[in-house]
Amino acid sequence: MKKVLLLCASPRKKSNTMQVMEKCAEEIEKNGLETEIMSLRKMNIDSCHACLKCKKIGKCKIDDGLNDIIDKIRESEGFIVGSPVYFGTARGSLMAALQRIGMISRGTDEFLSWKVGGPIAVARRGGHTATIQELLMFYFINEMIVPGSTYWNMVFGWAPGEVEEDTEGMETIRLFGENVAKLINKISD
Repeated sequence: MKKVLLLCASPRKKSNTMQVMEKCAEEIEKNGLETEIMSLRKMNIDSCHACLKCKKIGKCKIDDGLNDIIDKIRESEGFIVGSPVYFGTARGSLMAALQRIGMISRGTDEFLSWKVGGPIAVARRGGHTATIQELLMFYFINEMIVPGSTYWNMVFGWAPGEVEEDTEGMETIRLFGENVAKLINKISD
């Protein structure tokens, strides 16, 4: 079965970001695909060392759990990331992970090329747009396909569960998930 991996960057156990990712996954599954949500919570993701060992060994030499996530990305047709916005941009652990994932893909078999997905940003007040732009750079430089929705993939919320009050944001995420699934199904036919 075709699969989409969703990666949640929130450090919180019951986070708004995870709630939004679950909504997105639910819609993808309604459209006939399998999903898995992985979390960076409790992981200490190191930045890329630019050692280029990945070209020789086919994975990252840093042993912090990211290679397990990379294996799941390789097996998936889609890859979506979700980040809370605390200081105007994506969380550092997510950016460290994406830089290493991109380096490994480009240094080996370009496993990210033609995967479908995109970024999601969740914040109390602002920084959504900068975060989406920052994360889109990863998708575009890796030849990935990013379907749209009726607005940018951003949801407002601070207190746990508050994202549900942003009905427009949650509808945007629902439609984005639907579009990811539809596109994967069309490409795979």
